[in-house]
This record gives sequence, structure tokens and C-alpha cells, in this order.
Amino acid sequence: MIGILAGMGPKSTGPFVDKVVHYCQVLYGAKNDMDFPHMMIYSCPTPFHVDRPIDPQAMEQAIIDGAKRLEATGIDFIAMPCNTAHIYFDQIKQALDVPLLNIVDETIKTLPQSATKVAVLGTPSTIESELYQQGLLTSGFQYVVEPYWQGKVNQIISDIKKPDQVDRAKELWVELINELSGKVDTVIIACTDLNVVTEQTDSHVHFVDSADCLAMAVVRNYLSNSEHSPVH
Repeated sequence: MIGILAGMGPKSTGPFVDKVVHYCQVLYGAKNDMDFPHMMIYSCPTPFHVDRPIDPQAMEQAIIDGAKRLEATGIDFIAMPCNTAHIYFDQIKQALDVPLLNIVDETIKTLPQSATKVAVLGTPSTIESELYQQGLLTSGFQYVVEPYWQGKVNQIISDIKKPDQVDRAKELWVELINELSGKVDTVIIACTDLNVVTEQTDSHVHFVDSADCLAMAVVRNYLSNSEHSPVH
């Protein structure tokens, strides 16, 4: 049984589960209800605020508590569709007895070798942690950033969380991508909240969605560790 520790943020949970279902169809031809895996989905509220610094101890504890609750249901491994939560990946992994997939590793593995200039869009905490920057440099990619990009990303994420501001978030997203298109050839979407606006993208820039990469890894891990046979 697949464990999904989600809810960070709340609007990202549904789209992520949809991605997992999609890759069940793509990777092994799931069609009927019985073809799909058992999944336990736990939406875990955490003390995250776009407009203020994270309390590291409170955040770490909230995620570990959620992971342990999920583990107690009998799942076989956990996927955590939240980039910011991966700042505490090592601590969470140590608190568990089941495997924990890593969204950063899975994302960087899917980058095309043709990528020369890569930008990462995520929360301030994710960017400041340099989770992606370190992985990109180690893998031989060039990381590109402009200081003012983060302010725009922060506003987009903030608007996504307000029901009456989603349209403005989509407009701001289009503006940001137009600015990025002249400076980078690849953009990593390193915040699952941004899935709400990424469909508004019409650009020659190549996008790598971290949530999409993790969803694919979930299904591959499920297939490699179960007796499930591909559907014919």
C-alpha cells in the first residue's frame, strides 16, 4: 500500500493523487478500478506561512508526527509531495521504518541532458535550503537565479491560497514565465502549490514538475516492490 503524506499545501493533494493515477495508466495500463494500487492519503496541516519564516522545530515535528501516523496504517513506503518538507528529509527518514521517496532526487534524475541554464521556483525556505542548487551543481547543471523572481513566486503562492485571488495568480504566473524565458531554458517547479497555475504555461522553456516526477517514482516503486502484474 502506497502512503502519501500530503496537505502541504492543501490544494496540492488532489492534483498529486491524480498524477499517481495517471502514471498507473501510463506505466502499466491500469484501466479497471481493481487495477489501481491501494493508497493511504494523509493530509497533514503544518505551520507554514508564506509571509513569515518557518519555525524549524515546529515544522519538523508536525511532519514527523504526520509521517508516523501514516506509517501506523500499514503502508509500505511514503511519498511526500512537498518540497519544503524535504528540508527535514533526513530527520523524517530516521523516524520511520518504511522507505521515504525523495522528491529532489527524483526531479533532478529527469532533467534532460540538453538543459544548460536551470531555474528553480519554490518557497523561500526551499530555495534558501539549496536542496536543488546542490543537486544541480553536483549533476553538472548551471543554476540561474534573479533576486526579484522570488518575490513574484511568493505572491503567486499567496494568491493561490486565497479563493478569490487564483485568477490573479495565473496572470502573475504568465508574467513571470515571460521574464524567465529569456534567461533560462529549463524551469523546475519546486512547489506543489504551483500546480494550480502551471497549466497556464505557453513558452519554449522546458518545465520539470517535481510533483510529476515524484508521482512517476511512486508508481515505479509500487511496481518494483509488489506482485502486481501489468494489465493487458
